[in-house]
Amino acid sequence: MLQALIGPVANLASTWFQNKLEKTKADGEAKVAEAKARASVAEKVAAGKVKWEGKMADATVDSWKDEFALVVLLLPAILVFIPGMREYVKEGFEVLATLPDWYQYLLYIAISASFGIKGVGQAAKMIRGKK
Repeated sequence: MLQALIGPVANLASTWFQNKLEKTKADGEAKVAEAKARASVAEKVAAGKVKWEGKMADATVDSWKDEFALVVLLLPAILVFIPGMREYVKEGFEVLATLPDWYQYLLYIAISASFGIKGVGQAAKMIRGKK
């Protein structure tokens, strides 16, 4: 009688273990497929970003805006060496400091983008002294 019970119980346990093994294997395959899909998406995003940055670099080859931005940035540094101009430069920066934050951030972003600097948000925090 014990022999008659052992066979079906062993068969049931074997089936349960087999199903558990197949489920674990299927879960593992699903995780691998998901990781591969994420990697594929990341590759496509990176390729698109590189393409976009290349197009933007090509578009600025004949542009004068970078040179203009550089002149504007250097002008105060040059003017402080000219007698009588220091006060105008100082007052100009004091007035710029009173402009709304959103406008100051737009200036940071525009100049940074003009020179291709990434991480504008972090740069703005550093400039504002909010490390």
